[in-house]
Order: sequence, then structure tokens, then C-alpha cells
Amino acid sequence: MTLHFTNARLIDPATLADAPGSLTVADGVITARDAAAPEGAQVIDCGGACLAPGIVDWGVKIGEPGERHRESFRSAGLAAAAGGVTTIIARPDTAPAIDTPESLEFVTRRAAEASPVRIRHMAALTKGRAGREMTEIGFLLDAGAIAFTDVEAVSTDTKALSRAFTYARSCGALVVGHPQEPGLSKGAAVTSGKFASLRGLPGVHPMAERMGLDRDIALVEMTGVRYHADQITSARSLPALERAKKNGFDVTAGVSIHHLTLNEIDVGDYRTFFKLTPPLRSEEDRLAMVAAVADGVIDVICSMHTPADEESKRLPYEEAASGAVGLQTLLPAAMRLYHAGHLSLPELWRAMALNPARRLGLPQGRLSLGAPADLVLFDPDAPFVMDRFSLLSKSKNTPFDGQRMEGKVLATFVGGARVFGA
Repeated sequence: MTLHFTNARLIDPATLADAPGSLTVADGVITARDAAAPEGAQVIDCGGACLAPGIVDWGVKIGEPGERHRESFRSAGLAAAAGGVTTIIARPDTAPAIDTPESLEFVTRRAAEASPVRIRHMAALTKGRAGREMTEIGFLLDAGAIAFTDVEAVSTDTKALSRAFTYARSCGALVVGHPQEPGLSKGAAVTSGKFASLRGLPGVHPMAERMGLDRDIALVEMTGVRYHADQITSARSLPALERAKKNGFDVTAGVSIHHLTLNEIDVGDYRTFFKLTPPLRSEEDRLAMVAAVADGVIDVICSMHTPADEESKRLPYEEAASGAVGLQTLLPAAMRLYHAGHLSLPELWRAMALNPARRLGLPQGRLSLGAPADLVLFDPDAPFVMDRFSLLSKSKNTPFDGQRMEGKVLATFVGGARVFGA
């Protein structure tokens, strides 16, 4: 089927253009821009709404295998489609971890069967994410692993980590690190400071992130591996990241939408839906992260979607599970940065679609001719009140519950096929 989108506001992250235009799609790819509708094409009048590449969300936790009651490939895919996410980059922190070619092949097959959006998988860097023995990186690459990470299980065995980095470098694999000094951050629930003291909660100093990043960058310098920091959340980490890039190291970094739009005060009276890893930072750190995205120091914005059931969240703050769902709230939360004047729509889509696709070697995230027709049609100004029970994820742990937000997805397309919207 040939589709012709007309009367659209095209958001192009590659050229940072935001202008009226039209788009033609045939056989699942973009075939023309600002051209007349081909004969026989289905014309979709966008009504002046924004048409952008589908979001590539890097770092999504899905509960298969082991925690399907929290999130399944089907529920994650439906939530992603409703949120304008057309490609999910799934984490390997499942039970058991995705650390063998067989387990990777299983989740790849399950995802293809169940999800309406594309799902690519990262594999564990070390067996069982235990930080001691590297996985079969070469075989996992052959089985389709897109990157390697132990997620929040930060290894204390630097020698084992250096061997894994060296082997990953020889295979051309991308390693995703979680910058954190594990000793300092163990047991922490919030960022240390006056607020943590007033609440009587165990905190971690933001310098723990800087220390973890410094170690990872030193290993990158030693091994030459391709490296991505999953979340940079502290202003203290930015100078080290900038130096690594200026020195020519193959280093990129991401930040979650929650750390760009919320701060430590939002925890309020022990609101566990705001308990994240890393914990929410100060307002000064939040603004520094927003500026770093605008300047290109931080490359990627992601949801770090982490589903948690009611039982694991309805606990005292220190004991409650960390994490928040974000597949369906990423776009409207990002609109807060747009409406505040911090980032333009093309700049947001550069960080949410183009940069993650480029870093992972995917053809998505673009409006260029020949690119996959993975698209999101949305109204950046449409107001609504977030109701967590309206989310399509199995888990409803969003910190935005009850908040006034702007930005609604009208339709989502994957390979030219509509997967969400009337």
C-alpha cells in the first residue's frame, strides 16, 4: 500500500528542520517528500499535526522471561505504539539474564510474535550479570545482540571488565555501561544532601556517578572499545564526558526523561513512584542535563522503562523497588522541555530517534528517502491529565500520575503499517 501524508508539520532530526510538508510511503519505506500524491495512494490528512520519525527507546526492561506479570512483549509493544515508540531496545536484566545465544534467540522469537513494534535486544556483558566471566560476545553478536550491558549490576572486578571490554573491541561490539561506584551507591535510595537528611533516607553522593564514569572511560582508553553510558544524571560527570569526546574516544551517553523533567524534591513525602536508579538529582543537576542534551554532550534521551508491580512499590521508600514505566509517557514528558523553551522538537527527536539509531547502526530515526517508514503523528499541544490506569503497560508505576501534561500521539506506523490510532 502507498500512503501519502499531507498537511503535516515535518520534524526532521537530521536537518533540525521543522516545517510544513508532505511525505510519501510505499513498500514500507519513505519514497518522496513534498511531492504530489501518487495515483491510487491512500491520502492521510495530518491536519497540521507533527509527523516525525518513530522514537527509538534505548534501555527498556521487559519481563520475559521471569517477570511476565510485570511486563510482556505484547503489553510493552502496545504501550510503545501508543507512545510513538517504534523501536524498543530491550535490556537483558531478565530472570534468567539474556547471556547465551539460546536465550537471545528465544526472546527474539517471542518479541517478533507478540509485539506490534520492532524490538532489538541487548545481551549481558558477563554471565549472569555477575561481573566475573564474560559472555560469548561473538556468538551473541551472530545471534542478533545489538549491544552488551550488565545494566545496574556494576562489576567490582575491574580486571574481568577490562577483558570483556578488550574482547568486545575485537568483535566491534558496543558496550553499555552504568556509571556508578558500586560501593558508594549500595543501599542508597535518594541523592545525598539536605533533603535526604530531612527525610532520614540513605543517600548516595553524585560523585559516585563521576567515579564510575572515570573508571569506564579509563577502560575505554585502555581497550579502545565502543562505549555508551546509559544514564548521566549529575553535572559533576559532564566534564569527564566532554574530555573523553574531545580526546577522540568512541563514547556516547544517555539520560532518562525522568532525570530531565523531575528533581529530588518530587520525592516529597516518600512517594515511591519517584524512586529511580540513579536517584533523582537536584534542580541544578536537572538543568545541567537539559543543557548537555541541547549542546550534544549527552546524545540520547530514553525512558529507562522499568515496570514494577504494586506490591513492590507499596512499601516503605527504602525498601520499595526502583524504576518507573515510561514507554507511553516519554513523548508527553519530552513536550515539557519543548514548551519550556529548552529544546526544539527536532532537537528532541535527534536525541530520541536519530542518535540512538545511528549509535546502534539502525536505519530508523530519519525522514530521509529510503528510510523505514517508522513514523509518529502527534499533537504537541494537546492537553490531558495523566491517569496511570489508562497506560497499556501491565505495570502502572509512573511518577506522572495525576499530572497535567501536553502532547498526544495520534497515530503510529511501523514499516508503513498503522499500529496505533484510528
